[in-house]
Amino acid sequence: MWGGVGANPCRVKNAGVERSPERPIPTGDEVWTLAASVDKRFRALVLMVAFGGLRWGEVIALRRGDFDEGERMVHISRSFVELDGDVIEGPPKSAAGVRSVSLPPVLAVEVKAHLDKYVGADAEALVFTGAKGAPLRRSNFAPKWNAARTAAGRADLHLHDLRHFASVLASSAGASTRELMLRLGHSSPAAALRYQHATAERDVEIARRMDAMLTGAKDATTPTLRVIKGA
Repeated sequence: MWGGVGANPCRVKNAGVERSPERPIPTGDEVWTLAASVDKRFRALVLMVAFGGLRWGEVIALRRGDFDEGERMVHISRSFVELDGDVIEGPPKSAAGVRSVSLPPVLAVEVKAHLDKYVGADAEALVFTGAKGAPLRRSNFAPKWNAARTAAGRADLHLHDLRHFASVLASSAGASTRELMLRLGHSSPAAALRYQHATAERDVEIARRMDAMLTGAKDATTPTLRVIKGA
């Protein structure tokens, strides 16, 4: 069963704290390949995590009314958790709480196509469900995700790694620590700074290559520019 409750009953100490696991981060091309390889009804889900930075519990709890198509924005005010076989609705995972995320235009187009094809007209209709309309569970989605990541040649990726991609993408686009916290729902600056550091390290390498090109050093190489584009 599933239904609304006033608070998330699952309270585990430090469960909402963003850790710093050594996890791989996919490239933009790999994200599009994953989206193209997954079951079509979950393509937008993959892209919502990768470009919007939503957590699993947040993305599966989305309802049609959470999207503001005119403003290209999604409002995240709830999360689903599985407890003793039931899907329970509660607040977003982190102490950052409710937030609104602006969607890149390319993602907004994908979301609209998904809403038109798979989601009922009622504002309370769940956006991502199983084939029979029930709330999505990890056990239902896992086979679809496994098939997609195998097809993409990235069997090592977890779905949450796409959220890390979203963090680095936003940081590379110039998001400040505070902006990353708001966009990704981080509870503290530590997690946001992690992705800024990753971007900064890449920037140092870019500067080194630029210097080599400008000075004619023997190790000068032309940087490969990876363009994120639709499949």
